Amino acid sequence: MLFIVLCHDKPNSLELRMKTRPDHLAYLQDAGARVKVAGPTLKDGKPAGSMILVDGASEMAVKLFAENDPYNKVGLFEKVEIIEWKAGIGDWLPEGEGL
Repeated sequence: MLFIVLCHDKPNSLELRMKTRPDHLAYLQDAGARVKVAGPTLKDGKPAGSMILVDGASEMAVKLFAENDPYNKVGLFEKVEIIEWKAGIGDWLPEGEGL
């Protein structure tokens, strides 16, 4: 199942984000093919959160994945949302999936 992990940074936390970024990126890379796409959300052109599309066995598994993200462990996030998602259209979809 696919899930969107939508994370909102605490105000004035860009320095903490940048300091923790290498560990966060390594964590996502270690997840392998489970992470379909990921990147920062922006406010006024600057990182203000994260969006990660994760293929997980369950919402609980994705919640644990999000809790173990180095960004979350250092207290960067004000709020984390986990939303089940179904792909509809896109070049990256496996054959037979989507609309």
